[in-house]
This record gives sequence, C-alpha cells and structure tokens, in this order.
Amino acid sequence: MSAQLENLVQAVLNSAKYRSVAPDLIARIGERELAKGRKFKEAVKATKNKLHQVGAAYHTEPPRYNEWLTTLELAKESLPELKLACKAVMGAHASTRERLPILEQFYTTIFAQLPEINSVLDVACGLNPLAIPWMPLQPGTRYFACDIYADMIAFVQSFTEMLPVQGIASICDLSAAPPSQPVDLALALKAVPCLEQIDKQAGERLLDGLQAKYLLVSFPAKSLGGRNKGMLDNYEARFNQLTEGRGWQIQKFTFETELAFLVQT
Repeated sequence: MSAQLENLVQAVLNSAKYRSVAPDLIARIGERELAKGRKFKEAVKATKNKLHQVGAAYHTEPPRYNEWLTTLELAKESLPELKLACKAVMGAHASTRERLPILEQFYTTIFAQLPEINSVLDVACGLNPLAIPWMPLQPGTRYFACDIYADMIAFVQSFTEMLPVQGIASICDLSAAPPSQPVDLALALKAVPCLEQIDKQAGERLLDGLQAKYLLVSFPAKSLGGRNKGMLDNYEARFNQLTEGRGWQIQKFTFETELAFLVQT
C-alpha cells in the first residue's frame, strides 16, 4: 500500500462515522478514487461518499450497542419479550426496519421450502441476525455473520451468544471475496445492489463464491427514500442475468417490502 493510500485510509478511519469500517474496504475504494487522478482531499471525500452509499446511509440513528445488549439480555428468557426487544433494535437500521412488517411471513415462507438447516451464512448481515428468533433453526446451528463494521460485528457476536445457536461473527469485505465456508443456507439479503455500487462484478463474484446448498438472495422493493422507480423489474432482470446458465432451481417470492429468490444450487 502506498503512503498516500495509507494516509487516505487513516483519514477516513479518523472520522467518527467510519472508524469501525473494515480498513481493507476503505483501501479498495480509496485506491480507485486516487487512480482517477483526484486530489487527496477529493479522494477522501469520494471514498466517504461511497461508504455512505453502501453502509452508513442505512444507520438511521447512532448505534447504541451497549444499551441494546442490556435490553436483549434482560429479555432473553422469554421468547415474546425477546422478539419485542429484537424488533425495537432492528428498527434502528433501515434495511431490517423495512423487513419488520413482513418479518414473520418472510421467514415462515422461506423456511417452509427448506429441509432442516444446521448452518447459515449471513453476508452483509447488518442487524439481520436479530431475526434468528423467527428462524426455525436447530439448537447448536452454526450461524456465521459478516459485515464491514467492527462494532456491529462485536454486537452481533454478543447477541448470538444469548441464543441456542453457535454464532460466529466476523468482519469481511464482500467486494473482494465472500467467505468460503460451506453452509446449508446463505443469506444475501439486499446485499447485491450495495456491492455493485462498489464494483459492478461484485454481485457475480458473490454468487460464484458462496458455498451453500441453498441461497436466499433478496432486493429492496423501494429505495431508501420510499420510491419504487421500477425497482422490482430492474432487480429481477439483474438477478436473472446473474443466474443465467447456472442450472440452479429458483423460486421467486414477492413480499410487500422485498423481492426474494430462493436458490437450490
């Protein structure tokens, strides 16, 4: 890494908004911005703008991880109370908040199509692991979760330790490569559009790299601003491009706030 790129990464990490972002991702974006011939400050600003698009825009309020963990810990002995607490936390992240109206229907519908699941990989997970109480998983199921935020990953790890699953949360830069561990089910929920803002080939690399018997790939029905803009048709066309010629068995599910595809590889 060049000295200039190292300085750019540090400049971004010095910002409170991005201090927990995976440095490898910052470097990947920053290197491209510098390669465009931008001045240093312009490259830093462009890198932050891209990070906002792919991650920070979904944080609708500053995370209160310690406070949330205390609330969840107090609620964990009662499933109804735990679900209420999980919903309250998920409301702080735009992506999971959009799923709240369909949460029960979403996982009931999807898991009804699946055999017994003993391992899950949740990529670009955000706060989706808080939906584990809605998933009919066996005790001891391995639940791998990854995202670009170190503080979020620490929170997810602590939360999964309250549950009868084996949670393994880690930082990852999916724009480079997805995790390679084999699992029964991989969740890539609304991940492809974010990844393809960084690199147009990232969605294809994601589907190539996931080692799962089943994939659940989803797309938002509306933009963060609430507009439709023909998104469902566009995302379905993009998914069809990504899966063309793979010979996969695919089921489509259209929910109120999300378009989902369940793939048997």
